[in-house]
Amino acid sequence: MAELFGDCLDDRRVELIEADVAALIRAAKPRYDAILLDVDNGPEGMTQSANDGLYAMRGLAAARAALAPGGVLAVWSQGPDRAFAARFEKAGFSVEDKRVRAGGVHGGSRHVIWLGVPK
Repeated sequence: MAELFGDCLDDRRVELIEADVAALIRAAKPRYDAILLDVDNGPEGMTQSANDGLYAMRGLAAARAALAPGGVLAVWSQGPDRAFAARFEKAGFSVEDKRVRAGGVHGGSRHVIWLGVPK
């Protein structure tokens, strides 16, 4: 990662925690400026049923509560999912979807990243 991000992990504001992300989110008070979820294949293409809770209303509400004012929840997915986008908004977020390519502008498979800011 150092080739891509330099010494970003040396920044005093960065804290690495190795733990269950769902448990961390549920336990957090409003503290995170950003929560970035890149779990399984996204909300629709689950490979681990234990991760379903991250994308359910309860999980989205917990993420919203864990964000500091002005924070953002970003969710990566292997593809579009209208039901998830609607649920994300219903959970109290203003949602924007970004369509991206795995290989950048030069091609690669298409993915979606939803950016949610609490309303």
